[in-house]
Amino acid sequence: MTHDASPAASSTASPESQARPPAPRTAARLVGVDLARGLAVFGMYSAHVGPDVTVGGPVGFLLETARGRSSALFALLAGFSLVIITGRPRPRTGRAGRQAVVRIVIRAVVLLPLGYALTALDTEVDVILSFYGLLFLAVLPLYRLRASTLALLAATGALVLPQLLYTTKSIEEGTWADAVVAHDPLARLTGTDGVVELLFTGEYPVVTWVPFLLAGMAVARLDLGRPGLRARLALTGAALAVLGYGGSWLALHLAPHALTTIASATDGGSASSAWWSDAVGEPYDVTPLSWLLVAAPHSQTTFSILGNTGVALAVVAGCLTVADRAPRLTRLASPVSAVGRMALTVYVLHIVALWLLVDVRYVAVVDADTMSALPVLLAFVAAAMLLATVWSHFFRRGPLEQLLHLATRPARYTP
Repeated sequence: MTHDASPAASSTASPESQARPPAPRTAARLVGVDLARGLAVFGMYSAHVGPDVTVGGPVGFLLETARGRSSALFALLAGFSLVIITGRPRPRTGRAGRQAVVRIVIRAVVLLPLGYALTALDTEVDVILSFYGLLFLAVLPLYRLRASTLALLAATGALVLPQLLYTTKSIEEGTWADAVVAHDPLARLTGTDGVVELLFTGEYPVVTWVPFLLAGMAVARLDLGRPGLRARLALTGAALAVLGYGGSWLALHLAPHALTTIASATDGGSASSAWWSDAVGEPYDVTPLSWLLVAAPHSQTTFSILGNTGVALAVVAGCLTVADRAPRLTRLASPVSAVGRMALTVYVLHIVALWLLVDVRYVAVVDADTMSALPVLLAFVAAAMLLATVWSHFFRRGPLEQLLHLATRPARYTP
C-alpha cells in the first residue's frame, strides 16, 4: 500500500496531492507509514508461513509478538488511509468531499468480493479483506470528526463493543444468528455466514475492530510534524500496551479461578499465557465470562484491543521517527517501505502462492512446529521485497493498487 492503511488501500493520495509534490516533512511522514505497513506485511507472513511460536527462543518470541498484532496494525493504518483519502489534516467538503466518500465506497465494494474469492481458495489464512470492506463503510460517516473526538470514540468502542460481542455470542445458538443467515443473500452467495460472520463471528469481527480504524483516523488528523508529538504518540502506545496486557495479567492473577475456567473451556495451550499469547486457543461454544479478562491478540476483548492498539501506535511512532530523523536507515529499509506501498498486491500474492504451493504439496511437507518453516518465511519476505523494489522502480503503484485506483475513477463524476 502506498499512503493508505490496509492491505487494500494503496494508492491513497488524492488527485490534488498527486499533482503537487508534498513538502519534505510530509513525504517523510508518508514513508514512515509505508514502513509501518511493510512491517505489518512481514508480521502477517510470519503468522501464515513461519514456524509455530512453540519453537521458543528469540525466534519464537518475535513470531509471538507479530501474532494478531500485525493485523491490528493493518487495521489502524486502514483508518489512517481513510483520512488521507478524505482529506488530511482537514476533511474535504463540497464536491471534493463527496468524491472522496464515493472513492471509499468503491474500494469497500471491491474488497468484499476479493476477500471472498481469496477465502474460496481454502488456504489456512483467515482473509481480512472482506472485513476491511465493511469496516471502511462502518467508519466512513465519521471521517469529518476531529482527532480528539475520534480518539474518544475509539476508547469508548474498546470499552463497550467487546461486551456487546460477548452478549451476542452468549445468546443461544440457533436463534437470531441462524434466522439472519437464512435470509441473508450474502450468506447464500458466498457459502458463509454472511453479515453475521462479518459483524460478530468471524476472525476479524467488525464490531470489535472498529476501534482500531478510529484510532488510526485520530492519528491521521494530528499534526505529525509538531515537535514532541511522535514521542507523545509512542508514550501513549506504551501506556495502552501496559494497560491492556498488564491489566489482563493482573486481572487473571487476582481471579485464579478464571485461569481454570479458561483452560477447561478452550482448545489451546497454557491458560497462563492468555494475557499475551493467542496460543491459549479459542473458547468452545458459549464464551465463558472469564474470557473477558484475557488479552490474547484475537480474543476480541477490551484488554486485547487496548494492548494491540498500544503496540500499533508505538510502531507507527517509531517508523515516523525513523523516516524523519534517520535518512540512512530509511534508505536501508526502502525495500520494506516498497512492500508497504504495494501491500494489497503482496497480500493477495502470498495467499495465491500458499494455495499453489500447498496444492503441489511443497509447503505441506514443512513442519511448522520446528525451525524448518523458517526458510519458507524468509523466502516469502525476500520475494516480496524483491518484487516490490523492482516494481516500484518502474511504476508508481503496485499492479492491484493500480487496478483499485482505476476502479475508483468513476468517483470523479460525482456531482
